[in-house]
Amino acid sequence: MLKVSGEALGGEDGHGIDPETLRRVSGEIAQLAKSGKEVAVVMGAGNFFRGVTGVAGGMDQVTSDQMGMLATLMNALALRDAIVSAKVGAVVLSAIEIGPVAEPYSPHRGREVLSRGEVALCAAGTGNPFFTTDTAAALRALELGCDVMFKASKVDGVYDKDPVRHADAVRFETMTYDDVLSAKLEVMDLTAITLAEGRGLPIVVFNLREKGAMVRIAAGEVGLGTLIAAD
Repeated sequence: MLKVSGEALGGEDGHGIDPETLRRVSGEIAQLAKSGKEVAVVMGAGNFFRGVTGVAGGMDQVTSDQMGMLATLMNALALRDAIVSAKVGAVVLSAIEIGPVAEPYSPHRGREVLSRGEVALCAAGTGNPFFTTDTAAALRALELGCDVMFKASKVDGVYDKDPVRHADAVRFETMTYDDVLSAKLEVMDLTAITLAEGRGLPIVVFNLREKGAMVRIAAGEVGLGTLIAAD
């Protein structure tokens, strides 16, 4: 399972979809699929709309989260076309009914897509308000039987503090779920961490901007990110 934030597709400014970033990310996903890996993806929406921003502006939480779900579908559709252009099949599976735009998500359908060597793009979060796309990624990873969850980030792992603001920030090579929960590190929604911990789903946080990192980590290379797992 690969969790990609919407901002990641927006390139340097994090808005809209940057064509070069889209080509590179889709190319690496296609490369993983061609190597025989089963790949599922959950997209964020921050390059188009952030639910928390809507709420902060006075919008109803349910409405704001529903708008975010629709934004993830736009990202998933763009990623699907780019992956297909790289000669790998890809299917958008939506947690909300949206007619001809995407197929309805179900664990059975998702596993079927993966078994054919195609990429399963799981859109619209969990289909429910009040849950983040991080939690959706952990949930879909468990439903689809994924061995590991990759959390694409703007930095090369988990730090004790923001490495952009603090030059002395220390990166962790490995952490336990309890380490993340007790320190309340903002690497991922804590509900997602708790869900992963309950089923022993390992999480690797890595820098999506580092070309080839995704493929190298999937091939077993260590030291490119932070592994979050049990003791």
